[in-house]
Amino acid sequence: MTTEQVQQWLDDYRTAWETRDADAAAALFTDDATYREQPYEEPYRGREGVRAYWTRVTATQSDISFRTGRVVAAGSHAAVEWWVTLRNDGAEVTLAGEFFLEFNEGGLVRHLREYWHFAPGLIEPPAGWGQ
Repeated sequence: MTTEQVQQWLDDYRTAWETRDADAAAALFTDDATYREQPYEEPYRGREGVRAYWTRVTATQSDISFRTGRVVAAGSHAAVEWWVTLRNDGAEVTLAGEFFLEFNEGGLVRHLREYWHFAPGLIEPPAGWGQ
């Protein structure tokens, strides 16, 4: 995967999240994908697992703004920082995180691992973030 291909995938992910479109999110993954949102829990499996996860977690979200830092890509793997501000049940929150992605030859994600941190309020990234 090139940096540009990964960035396009991230742009599609952004659109899916910002529009809360679980079908669009699921379409970014392989049929047998794993989506590991928490390191100590079982991953969501396949497109249906991604769709169910997204439907649940985005149900209370609004005013979502997703941005990414510089993509680091090597072969079929990529890593990227991300920063999200949103309202969850009306409360302003910020999430800062990282994706580790493995793509198949068709540009769909086979495996996703993410690590994220939560803070109340709408916080801007620190100077130099994402570079």
